[in-house]
Amino acid sequence: MTFASDLAHAVHGGDRRALSKAITLVESSKADDQEPARELLALLTPVARASFRIGVTGVPGAGKSTLIDTLGGRAIADGRRVAVLAVDPSSRESGGSLLGDKTRMTHLSSEASAFIRPSPTLGVLGGTAGRTREVITLCEAAGYDLIFVETVGVGQSEERVASMVDCVLLVLLAGAGDELSSMKRGVLESADLIAFNKADGERARGVEADAVSLRASLGISRASRAPDVLVLSALEGRGIDVLWGALLKEQAEAERRGTLQLRRARQRQAWFEAALQEALQGVFATSPELTALRAAAAQDVESGVLSAPEAAQRLVTTLLARRSD
Repeated sequence: MTFASDLAHAVHGGDRRALSKAITLVESSKADDQEPARELLALLTPVARASFRIGVTGVPGAGKSTLIDTLGGRAIADGRRVAVLAVDPSSRESGGSLLGDKTRMTHLSSEASAFIRPSPTLGVLGGTAGRTREVITLCEAAGYDLIFVETVGVGQSEERVASMVDCVLLVLLAGAGDELSSMKRGVLESADLIAFNKADGERARGVEADAVSLRASLGISRASRAPDVLVLSALEGRGIDVLWGALLKEQAEAERRGTLQLRRARQRQAWFEAALQEALQGVFATSPELTALRAAAAQDVESGVLSAPEAAQRLVTTLLARRSD
């Protein structure tokens, strides 16, 4: 038995500590961890159980963590096992991250049927972390059947999460007109459900007005299948049952139409493409000769001696020639 096989057995048995160790392993950038991480994923991917993956995105301050905390509790009451992958932005200078989402999920943090894992972006764009796909697979192998992926919430490149989940929940605030106009259209187009949060007290009327306006707008721009636009207060728990019901309906409809299976196939394809890119990067990184050739090619592109496509093709030709020797 190898370290990876022992760890895989423990994860598949629902050992939370083993799951944390497994995630740390696949998120590691150390060279010595790469092979056991690949072995671990090879062992667990075939036994990963079906889950419903929900991407939760939106502008900063919309209350995504509080919403997941409340909504996750509702799901647990329905017998679900909930995993939350909360992505936090990393510092460009130090690489450090606050990883504070877990402290904001006070209810789920105390639930035996919940697992919360904050992960830093480590410079990865798109609102997710570099190993989000792998971590989802590990959580499914551990028996979690509802996976929340909470994105950074930058509002610009969040559509990447759509390639990893089965349903995208966009969380907005009242008076979000400026934020909506600054978002890429892809964020709105990828949303399967939209929820205006923080409809508390005096703000409730304004939130409802914004929801009505957005429904009318989406009725024109996405007339074929406009997403539901809900109004709720995660803090007060109002509207959570309606949102949970809408998510269950979304899952049932996706299964009935066959789009859930289609999305999963696309998710696996996107994972493959990302892994292939990383593997090619690794080939150059582990060969001093190729590293030097790549650096020289980058310098030629920077100075204008070669175009980027020409330099890239030369490197690929060199790589293929080395492999055929």
